[in-house]
Amino acid sequence: MKLWKKLSVVTVTVLSAATLISGIAVIYKSMEYNQQKTIESSEQQLKSTAYAVGKDLENSLLQGYSQVAKNSYINFVIKKYDASRYILIEDNQVVCNLTPFELAAPEDERWGSFEVRSVIQKLEDQYILISGRKVAVAGNIEYKLVLVEDISELYGDMRRQIYFNLTFFLGAAVASMLLIFLLTKRILRPLQELQKAAMDISQGNLTRRVNVHTRDEIGSVAGTFNSMADRIEAQVTELSQVAEKRRQMLGSLTHELKTPMTSIIGYSDTLLNVNLKKEQKERALWHIHKECKRLERLSSKLMSLMGLYDNDSISMEEVSMQELFDQVAGLEEYNLRQRNIRLKYFCTMGSRRIDRDLFESLLINLIDNGAKASEEGTVITLTGQDNVITVADEGCGIPADEIRNVTEAFYMVDKARSRKAGGCGLGLALCSMIAKLHEAELVIESEVGKGTRVSVIFADV
Repeated sequence: MKLWKKLSVVTVTVLSAATLISGIAVIYKSMEYNQQKTIESSEQQLKSTAYAVGKDLENSLLQGYSQVAKNSYINFVIKKYDASRYILIEDNQVVCNLTPFELAAPEDERWGSFEVRSVIQKLEDQYILISGRKVAVAGNIEYKLVLVEDISELYGDMRRQIYFNLTFFLGAAVASMLLIFLLTKRILRPLQELQKAAMDISQGNLTRRVNVHTRDEIGSVAGTFNSMADRIEAQVTELSQVAEKRRQMLGSLTHELKTPMTSIIGYSDTLLNVNLKKEQKERALWHIHKECKRLERLSSKLMSLMGLYDNDSISMEEVSMQELFDQVAGLEEYNLRQRNIRLKYFCTMGSRRIDRDLFESLLINLIDNGAKASEEGTVITLTGQDNVITVADEGCGIPADEIRNVTEAFYMVDKARSRKAGGCGLGLALCSMIAKLHEAELVIESEVGKGTRVSVIFADV
């Protein structure tokens, strides 16, 4: 059974029980009150009549009358006070009874006191009120006056009142039940909205929120639910970003391995196939060792750059830019010679505070990208002047509408050409990240068919 149905049934049951009990109590008290008022009225009337009858009997000379005359006089006196309701008892004998009832025990001691005594008796379908008391008369004769009244109409009114109240109660209960069902369902409708929202979120719709603006507990729960959904969405987004960073890291590592591996392969191939002098062999081995150490440092730096690990592998230091240019030119010598491309470079910059390995990777990436886009016999120019480092090529160029996208990870302008050249769309994305790490801006200028010019502009002048 649904919650709104359970609440409705419980509410209707409790409300009906409370109404029924209170109705019964009201009816009972009403019956008790009406009965008491009827008795009090009869007793008051009996007192008045008993007093008057006592005076009439006291003022008469009944001793000198015959029994017939005496009875006639008593009947006369009683008839003055509604004889159909009174019974007069003389010395425990009924001497006047003009009521439709027969008094079973005229000697009953209850009527032998000046205090009125009352009792209600049920005769088949009738309810009879009997009230009696002693009549104050001088002499040795004892008189009692008993009032007999049919109060069945009082109980009939009570029964009609009970039937009416019961009918009204049943009608009100049915109407209340329908109204409570509707109101409970409406009040709990926000819970249905919460259920739907939870279902949508469980199915992957993390932007789903609950549109509940009530100020009650349900509204508070809805606000808490939305806060929880915001937190879940933020955590899932964060996890997605971490996953994307890991994907980029793996791609970047693969991309970055190519240049040093190319140098290692080139020098090792030379050692295997060319008869070199001892100095040349040592130089080749030194280059291989240097590139291997660079790969070790580079993997750690790339992991830090992607934000996946928190360590101190990225270290800024004062580096001579001329020495850096010379080192990059030496590292790219074999790769460019294989492509029959010449590198021209000059630097008028002094020293700068940079991470040597990362910035070396930036320059190598820019030169490699230029080489991939250039034909044999062309020239790539590397310059450093003031606060700007520029790498320019004479390659195929980049369309104007593609320039803003080339720094996105895995984006390639000419996918067929890039994959043929061994690219994977991470070079410029990595360069952009390294430039930002050094508080510099990567600016790309290109014209199709004429070449590309990439500048790294430092923030300080």
